[in-house]
Amino acid sequence: MIDIDLVRKNKGAVAKNLAKRGVAAETIDELLQLDEAWRAVVQKLEEINKLKNEASGIIAKASGEAKKEIISAMAEASAQEKELKMQEKDLQARREMLWKSLPNLIMDDVPRGKDESENKVIKEVGEKPLFDFEPQPHETLGEKLGLMDIGRAAKVSGSRFVYIKGGLVFLEFALVQYVLSVLTSREILAQIIKDNGLTVSDRAFIPILPPVLIKEEAMDRMARLEPREERYHSPKDNLYLVGSAEHTIGSMYMDEVVVESELPLRYIGFSPAFRREAGSYGKDTKGMLRMHQFDKLEMESFTSSSTSLQEQNLFVAIQEHLLQNLGIPYRVVMVCTGDMGAPDARQIDLEAWMPGQNQYRETHSADLMTDYQARRLKTRIKTSEGKTEFAHMNDGTALACGRTIVAIMENYQQADGSIAMPAVLHPYLPFQKI
Repeated sequence: MIDIDLVRKNKGAVAKNLAKRGVAAETIDELLQLDEAWRAVVQKLEEINKLKNEASGIIAKASGEAKKEIISAMAEASAQEKELKMQEKDLQARREMLWKSLPNLIMDDVPRGKDESENKVIKEVGEKPLFDFEPQPHETLGEKLGLMDIGRAAKVSGSRFVYIKGGLVFLEFALVQYVLSVLTSREILAQIIKDNGLTVSDRAFIPILPPVLIKEEAMDRMARLEPREERYHSPKDNLYLVGSAEHTIGSMYMDEVVVESELPLRYIGFSPAFRREAGSYGKDTKGMLRMHQFDKLEMESFTSSSTSLQEQNLFVAIQEHLLQNLGIPYRVVMVCTGDMGAPDARQIDLEAWMPGQNQYRETHSADLMTDYQARRLKTRIKTSEGKTEFAHMNDGTALACGRTIVAIMENYQQADGSIAMPAVLHPYLPFQKI
């Protein structure tokens, strides 16, 4: 949620910012009206409570008619209090529902646009491979080499599932080991920070294997429950399968206070991710670009407000470092207002070049939420001055295993139908070519 005090004090600026995300000014007006009505009722309840406390002492000393009058007045106050509590509960629920529905305020450099077609390309990096043969899509390569079995996966589990086999299994775990070796190395992170002119800590990421089932409350407080049609849900347990490790890592410190000296808290989590892909009927049905289940390494961090933007820039620098070392051409994209998630204040994507499709495809995303999620989660920081403030949160893809494997297969394919392996992965593989 955004800061309600900010809405009260800077209504015009907030309305102008949120208008870029399609929020009507009337919505802000309605929220402030509910907020004012709710605060007025809360104030009346506090006054009645104070009056009742004072009356208790007076009744103990009073007698006769005076005592009866005070008791009668308190009975009226209690009846009024009961009515006001009902009003307060109703107003609070309506106020909170509308407040929670508002997306995050966006950063100044976020482009305005209706959908992904209006995202802004910042730069392109790397030379696209030139083949002296017709490059094949990954699903063709995978089937010819016996690395993928989509037909049997469909028989067993349905569409958008795949059996990954043989050399691709070794490739996935080589990628995981390589990425972990980068993110857990303070020395490598320090060099990435220096190369990109950043002013952030070089504290290493803590590897973590998080739960893949999450309570509805935690998912909702992460502001990632909606759209529910994208989630796999177990009604009996009221648990959801995560769409990314960020869901259970980001909610770790729900209702907790973190000491500022521990910041930045950085995690690199590995887990399967589960997505219904409800709105993608007929899209990317071949191969393993858009699956219901895939493995992923996700970065998550908790910082102070003063360092969160630089932290996001670090996430992007890490993502670029990984793709450059893997030798995969890519472009960096600033995501527009119409394509961003509601909790995001700023989102940057990396899209890898896929020769078999002759286009760039998203492989990485870096999301800065400012204090939007932390306010819902009540994840706070105790500063060195003894003050308490909400943490700022970032999440970002370190490795979407499936899509990165696709990029390697298509960029490293050879004329004889084999697939060479990126040199940086050779230490983690029992072969240099599939």
